[in-house]
Amino acid sequence: MSIQIETRGDVTWLTIDDGKANALSTQLVADLGGALTELAGKTKALVIAGRPGRFCAGYDLKVMMAGKDAASALTAAGCRVMAQLYTFPAPVVVACTGHAMAGGALLLLCGDVRIGVEGPFKIGLNEVQIGMPLPQFGIDLVTDRLDPRMVTRATMCAHTFDPASAASAGFLDRCVAPDQLVAAVQAEAEQLAQLGTLPYARTKLGLRQHTADKMVAEVDANLAVLLG
Repeated sequence: MSIQIETRGDVTWLTIDDGKANALSTQLVADLGGALTELAGKTKALVIAGRPGRFCAGYDLKVMMAGKDAASALTAAGCRVMAQLYTFPAPVVVACTGHAMAGGALLLLCGDVRIGVEGPFKIGLNEVQIGMPLPQFGIDLVTDRLDPRMVTRATMCAHTFDPASAASAGFLDRCVAPDQLVAAVQAEAEQLAQLGTLPYARTKLGLRQHTADKMVAEVDANLAVLLG
């Protein structure tokens, strides 16, 4: 299994590690969705972490290049899991352990607080650069989370950010040294875990339910146009 689940006090750590680039494969997306379903209502705070140097490389290119049907199915499944994470009822802290590109950067945007490591890492949406339009659900997430002044640069211009500039753009909230990441993320999650569960969940839905519903409702039709 590409996901490990560990409980640390009031905080549940969900670590993605496929031993490689942490690509969003069919299995990883299914594992992530299953874990989120299992943990909803059972943890006071959730951490999503990657492996050292790699948070998530985006959608599995082997599947994306296997044909329109395979690419559409995986992308839509990923969209639904991202919407699930975006509205997860407990606080979600993302430990961005390294590179986060394309779908990995979108996964990053689904966290409530995103803490990244300092270093020579790349964070961004390179879809246009590699000849693919950004799906509408990605545009929805970007519009919600990034500094409005950076949206065009991050999407149409396919700019790749280092961790410091990614924090300025809105992909991250802050950066820390690699040896400080685990402690910083745990401390943030523990603090958020003390907030009232129901008020937090309802406020999150008030902010994000419309976007999440739109992402899921439009994904199949949007992908039919983009991949058709």
